[in-house]
Amino acid sequence: MDAVVNGIPLIVAILGLVEFAKRLGVKEKGSLILSMCLGLVLGILYQLSLVMPANLSGWLSAVVYGLALGLAASGLYDYSKQFRSTPQ
Repeated sequence: MDAVVNGIPLIVAILGLVEFAKRLGVKEKGSLILSMCLGLVLGILYQLSLVMPANLSGWLSAVVYGLALGLAASGLYDYSKQFRSTPQ
């Protein structure tokens, strides 16, 4: 449960980093890929900071957590595009 709750600031950090990258020139599909990759890397690093996996099951759990974090961040990023107003 703690890992789920502690992942929320990571999602916010990922969204902030993706927005920063967009201002540097990263385009739409690139920002989705970036959010997925950042989620994967930061999620795995977070799981490794809690405990170093001793077997394949532990490593798989860390990768799945990273994938879930990346999917959540990229999904939230993509979902938020619906609410942005476009100048006309």
